[in-house]
Amino acid sequence: MTDTDTQTPKTGYACIAGYLRTLDSSPGVYRMLDAESRVLYVGKARNLKARVGSYSRPSPQHSRRITQMIRETSAMMFLTTRTETEALLLEQNLIKQLKPRYNVLLRDDKSFPNILVTTAHDYPQIKKHRGAKKEKGDYYGPFAGAGAVNRTLNQLQRVFLLRNCSDQDFETRTRPCLQYQIKRCSAPCVGHISAEDYGRSVQDAQSFLQGRTKGIQQKLASEMNAASADMEFERAAALRDRIKALTQVQSTQGINPQTVEEADVMALHIDGGQACVQVFFIRAGQNWGNHDYYPRVSGEEDPSEVMEAFVGQLYSDREPPRALILSHGLDNGDLMAQALSERLGRKVEILVPQRGEKAELVQGALRNARESLARKMSETATQAKLLRGVGEAFDLPQTPKRIEVYDNSHIQGAHAVGAMVVVGPDGFEKNQYRKFNIRGDQLTPGDDFGMMKEVLTRRFQRLLKEDPERTTGTWPDLLLIDGGAGQVSAVREIMEDLGVGDIAMVGVAKGIDRDAGKEEFHRTGKTVMALRHNDPVLYFIQRMRDEVHRFAIGTHRAKRSKAISATPLDEVAGVGAGRKRALLAHFGSAKAVARANVSDLQAVEGISQNMAQKIYDFFHASG
Repeated sequence: MTDTDTQTPKTGYACIAGYLRTLDSSPGVYRMLDAESRVLYVGKARNLKARVGSYSRPSPQHSRRITQMIRETSAMMFLTTRTETEALLLEQNLIKQLKPRYNVLLRDDKSFPNILVTTAHDYPQIKKHRGAKKEKGDYYGPFAGAGAVNRTLNQLQRVFLLRNCSDQDFETRTRPCLQYQIKRCSAPCVGHISAEDYGRSVQDAQSFLQGRTKGIQQKLASEMNAASADMEFERAAALRDRIKALTQVQSTQGINPQTVEEADVMALHIDGGQACVQVFFIRAGQNWGNHDYYPRVSGEEDPSEVMEAFVGQLYSDREPPRALILSHGLDNGDLMAQALSERLGRKVEILVPQRGEKAELVQGALRNARESLARKMSETATQAKLLRGVGEAFDLPQTPKRIEVYDNSHIQGAHAVGAMVVVGPDGFEKNQYRKFNIRGDQLTPGDDFGMMKEVLTRRFQRLLKEDPERTTGTWPDLLLIDGGAGQVSAVREIMEDLGVGDIAMVGVAKGIDRDAGKEEFHRTGKTVMALRHNDPVLYFIQRMRDEVHRFAIGTHRAKRSKAISATPLDEVAGVGAGRKRALLAHFGSAKAVARANVSDLQAVEGISQNMAQKIYDFFHASG
């Protein structure tokens, strides 16, 4: 790859035309930048010179969006690549990384959960897994969300009675847990089932997850009939319950396709300048749920442009299925299929069906996309009205586009955390939430003022460093904090010391009798105010306050739980989670590990002589 970045004082068409003499017909990626070097647009081209040339002069083919983008362009950057496929992949990665204003942008970028059947244990565990597939085992997915995974896991446990406990819990069990009592586990931890029988159940569960359900039901029915004939009525009843649970799993999955084994079905609907893409996940011939996305669009793009950008960004860091079944074709469908095939290491088909079952699947996804976008637009209109109401209630100069709400959580100063939630035109923006582990060693336990000072100082020092010009939309228009006049005065002083005292701030106090609905609102230099008890804006503020409180409490509990489960072994270099589990399972406690000699430590699986010596030295260094 080569990188060219030539500066020119011109803007618009003249600026772009100035680059043509330095370009050739190589494939590559180009970036358009404004006068402040912010990336406006990222695009790819089979022929860079031809593509850039199309922007160097006015054209009736240019939409208002493209014309405005050209007008703002003050500089360009270029990366040449060996192939157009490489350019396509690079383009999508840069779009996700830089989030240019004029590109179609996939805003929801969370990972999807899988079901993991572990293979590193004699009695495999079945559990939900999200993230990198580092743990040894067989992965099944993706599922559309945690709800779809949890429902499937629940039913699988009822049918196949597989354990979901950790290896550490398994090793230390002396009697069956509640899962056994409610018939969700066969209790292999205490020997209620042999390794061979448990292994067969694991194989059946994996067969189900691979779509081979008919054979499993026939096998269970045969076993039930045999048990009944042998007058083993209790076993026959248990098998009957498992067959019933398996039938229920299949019914809750909805309509399962007959001719599609593995695919993502995607349908796009655009209305009123907004877009929704509905994705159905088909794996092993089963419907594993659906998820709706709302990519950022201007409303002027062709559906093929939106769909191509969505597909490229969705699979930039995910493994694609064998087939994509789409409602709209892509501008570069063959190129996208080639790029995804190279990434997967096997052929990926991109289909736009016109008839048959695949077309019916697309129509079902399209119906869901229309309904989801209608709900979203309704919610957005309501949200916009509430934000306007907040601006009017607190006499803000303009309607806030970003509200940040802060709270602290601790128990007598211990495990203290700060929390920030963000509210904008699309409601609660959970990917913008932030937690702050309180670091102040000099703080008095329970000093809420001190904790809030630390949180806000860290928050705004970072903003001042990353975006001093306030151009990225990450600066708040309004701060909501929990507290009355004293808290507001203290926070205002902090903000002015940081040089950001112009940001509006409101303190929300509990009010008379500390009842919801009687909140008082404190602002610097203004009298205390209240909102009428049935005002929608008051309910909106209560929801924001409750959400930040929920987030703060959850963060605090997680920190406290981690501290409770911490042991001195966490500080031993080279002792990770696996060795820690092995040591605790062998000795029973960290205190017993500390008392062990080198030969005893070396007897633990995974602990070498050098590691045993290192652990021994750690606990006996002061002796």
